[in-house]
Amino acid sequence: MLDDITNFTSVSCEKFKCSARGLILPFGIEACMSIKLRAVLYFIFLLYLFLGIAIIADIFMSAIETITSKRRKIRYPDPGEKDKYLTVEVRTWNDTVANLTLMALGSSSPEILLSIIEIIGNRFEAGELGPGTIVGSAAYNLLMISALCISSINASEVRRIKLYSVFMITSFFGFFAYIWMFIVLSVISKDVVDLWEAVITFLMFPLVVILAFLAEKNFFASKKIDMDEEEQTLILTPPERDENGSPRNFRKDELLQFLRDLGQTTHLSLEDKAQLFAAKLSESMHRSRMQYRIQGSRMLTGGKSLFLNLPDKLQEIYTEVYNRDSITDHRASMASKLGDDEDNVDPDDPQSIVEFSSTSYAILEREQRVNLKVKRRGPIDVDVRFRLDTIDGTATAGEDYVKLSEEFKMERGQQEKRITIHVIDDNQWEPDETFFVKISLPEGEETRARLGSKTIALVTIINDDEPGMIEFEEPITLVKESVGKAEIKLVRVNGADGRVSVHYRTKDIDAIATRDYEPAQSEIIFEHGEISKIIAIPITNDLEAEKDESFAVEIYDPTGGAQLGKHTKTVVTIINDDDYKTMANKMASLVQVDMDKLSVTKTSWGQQFQDAMNVNGGDLETAKIGHYIGHALAFFWKVLFAFVPPTAMAGGWLTFFVSLFFIALLTAVVGDVAAIFGCLVGLKDSITAISFVALGTSLPDTFASMIAAKNSKTADDAIGNVTGSNSVNVFLGLGLPWLVAAIYWESKNLPFTVKAGDLSFSVLVFSVCCILGMTVLILRRYLGVFGKAELGGPKIPKYLCSIFFVLLWIVYLTLSSLQAYGHIKWQS
Repeated sequence: MLDDITNFTSVSCEKFKCSARGLILPFGIEACMSIKLRAVLYFIFLLYLFLGIAIIADIFMSAIETITSKRRKIRYPDPGEKDKYLTVEVRTWNDTVANLTLMALGSSSPEILLSIIEIIGNRFEAGELGPGTIVGSAAYNLLMISALCISSINASEVRRIKLYSVFMITSFFGFFAYIWMFIVLSVISKDVVDLWEAVITFLMFPLVVILAFLAEKNFFASKKIDMDEEEQTLILTPPERDENGSPRNFRKDELLQFLRDLGQTTHLSLEDKAQLFAAKLSESMHRSRMQYRIQGSRMLTGGKSLFLNLPDKLQEIYTEVYNRDSITDHRASMASKLGDDEDNVDPDDPQSIVEFSSTSYAILEREQRVNLKVKRRGPIDVDVRFRLDTIDGTATAGEDYVKLSEEFKMERGQQEKRITIHVIDDNQWEPDETFFVKISLPEGEETRARLGSKTIALVTIINDDEPGMIEFEEPITLVKESVGKAEIKLVRVNGADGRVSVHYRTKDIDAIATRDYEPAQSEIIFEHGEISKIIAIPITNDLEAEKDESFAVEIYDPTGGAQLGKHTKTVVTIINDDDYKTMANKMASLVQVDMDKLSVTKTSWGQQFQDAMNVNGGDLETAKIGHYIGHALAFFWKVLFAFVPPTAMAGGWLTFFVSLFFIALLTAVVGDVAAIFGCLVGLKDSITAISFVALGTSLPDTFASMIAAKNSKTADDAIGNVTGSNSVNVFLGLGLPWLVAAIYWESKNLPFTVKAGDLSFSVLVFSVCCILGMTVLILRRYLGVFGKAELGGPKIPKYLCSIFFVLLWIVYLTLSSLQAYGHIKWQS
């Protein structure tokens, strides 16, 4: 091999193997190189080109995100005040339209451009590489990406597709697109694409977009739309703004609540606290499919993450705070649904209202069962089915209670039904523990019934025969001077048997009784079964500028057998309103700076070069070894593409077209490299296309879908867009070049010839695999054994589904290869 390299300049060769396969390549210097060496170099070059395409596609998707996130101002009637209007900003682009047009173009641009460039480069004659890559990418996207997304979800979690009507339309066209390709090439006019066929193929692209948009707007909905729910989705809240009038990504009350959750973590600086809150916002914020796609590319190249990564010391604190308050936050979120007000029942409403009769239940552990009552209001002349699922709180299914997850039926005329959940009495001392029970309606039941307000019940398992321990819920309480009363919560834990009491009193620290607060010394009584009480201490607002002041409230002398718990004293700090606002405003500004760093919009070339030349976008503190490796490999591409105009220019459109040009240029080179590599190793173009090229162009989408599966609340961004992208690939990636070529040959009164051959067989095999794969996804949505969701669910069934999808992809590659090399006889 070294001899080959040293003899490059001493040997002259006019013709060498595979020299006529590319538009740009090969280079003349390759003439006397060995075939093995050339194959290895071309393979490495192909991988490096895929890396470059991933980076420029990141910029391309950033431009699309900037374009589709554009907002416009509208005036909205103020729900709180009559004859007043609020000015709010709403997105200009519809999400479904954006995903099926610009988003699909962005994620599939290499495949689409490869098909266009190949047909133009071949003087308007059809090739095998472009169409083969489109079919191969479709197979990989549907089968392999679905397999990875199904198994990447934790065993206890599931993800369901929310916009299911949109998914079904894109799934139909994602399947029909390839059937249509087969019909055009092998049935209607064999090996010929007529002009009218090319026109119809191309026009199906806007048809898919229109139908998907109408489906999202419930145009095809057969069931009655809940207008109350629709009205709630239309209620808009203007964002809070900073001192400069710029909108914030959060509301200040969320920030203040997070500060309270941090408690006594006083060693943190204001910058650290702002970073922790920004991390919390980053986890919960809504993300588009474009952002997941960008993150997928940056994972490969060591680029700047769109998720806020914390240094190790802050990550430990964040995890501790999250774990400590996760149950409290869960209860708070549930509490909004636990209203005790009865829904007004419309006598003409054909739907029954199903809900719990009570939102909380308590049970002594020794009783070993709790009876929940589900009631029905409204019409009772039909059978109604409902589903109950238990959710762990501090109690764990299998250890503290028997998990429940099944459907029940109320017979005609039945107004209530009692459901028993068994509690495990393990004869070991345990603190009081809780779990939740959620009621829902099975698919198809929405026409007969709807849920009331009491959809979540809290069940508390109380420790047996113990009066319990009394303590303050929090060791520190912050109140503003203007609050009026400081409300301090006492809790009774590890038992609630009998009537007990405890005394409490206030003590000065640097706040002075009667001047800053009203002193108190009294007794508070817990009746049998009561587990919480509130102590209210009046706060004096003297309207003078003062520093923060504190006083203590302590409990003592419990009666009735109760004992004092861990927190027998709480410190109440009275914060001056002006200082409080100053501190909150300063921290809010820091948080907004951290959030702005996650934006995909670049404002200047300087910012682009800084991000391109630094590992992890300059965030070295959170950079891992993988970031350094990816950055080193991608450094050339990053610096080259930093010359692309920033997305802030011309609303992102300039970046869009410049990056599209670079993608087209790289794709042309990929076409040459792939064709020559296949020729050197003895692979036909059709096999190179459905394997190496399809895999390379789809790799960023793989990471994007896995990130979306783990971080999104639904499966739409993970697999919901796969079917839409597959249909767009055919209708745009083949429809456009077919249309151009058909017009060209029509002008010469000649037919546009497209040999069906290997392509038609590959399409047919993929169509069968598509039917099987979609059947599994539909079954997963409706069968309890899979968790009634497309992604996640019980461990063994989800892994079996993933293995099945992988096997389908292997079968597709194997059968297509065997046919291409004549081992399977096929007459198209």
